[in-house]
Amino acid sequence: MRKLTAELFGTFALVFAGTGAIVTNDVSGGVVTHVGIALTFGLIVLAMIYVLGDVSGAHLNPAVTLGFWWARRLPARSLLPYISSQCAGALLASFLLHLLFPQHSTLGATSPSGSAAQSFVLEAVMTWILMLVILSVSTGAKEKGVVAGVVVGSVVALEALFGGPISGASMNPARSLAPAVASYQLDNLWIYLAAPVLGALLAVPTCRCVQETGCCRLSPDKLP
Repeated sequence: MRKLTAELFGTFALVFAGTGAIVTNDVSGGVVTHVGIALTFGLIVLAMIYVLGDVSGAHLNPAVTLGFWWARRLPARSLLPYISSQCAGALLASFLLHLLFPQHSTLGATSPSGSAAQSFVLEAVMTWILMLVILSVSTGAKEKGVVAGVVVGSVVALEALFGGPISGASMNPARSLAPAVASYQLDNLWIYLAAPVLGALLAVPTCRCVQETGCCRLSPDKLP
């Protein structure tokens, strides 16, 4: 139960801070800026990894959870509870933002600025990179674990910096689902549900190819 509560709280914090930065930027006339939004997403992920990583692994993302399962580092029985907790936390954050900013039309929902295909490919590739980094820094030497939060948070901020203006740089189905539901912006939601999952699953065989040991194998006694 602690693990599920941690995933709910962590994803709530991610969506509340990240999409909250987008909403605040809109209502303040651009004070936060695009760079500020990207940094907000990266910093909240960094913080939640250090706060919750030892409890649940701090997935905060259904695509990441599916990636860990595909890499045999999460039992199948944990899939639905983890994903449900993440989506519940994200929805709570978006509906709270809706109460705070009822005049805002999108609540930070993601949408493509170009074609759907362009954003789909971009989201899949960015999630592939993110998942590969997560798989790599979450195993191996203790020193890698110590800096995991910094590395993963930095990748999230980096990808938000260059991908945000095109696709929204979601890389997270729960992050896109919640504001889309709360603001009824459902037209392009399929992109942000399917592309991150594809990218996360593709990262697993990539990890097997580039890592000598361990990234896709974990002994049963170490499973969450």
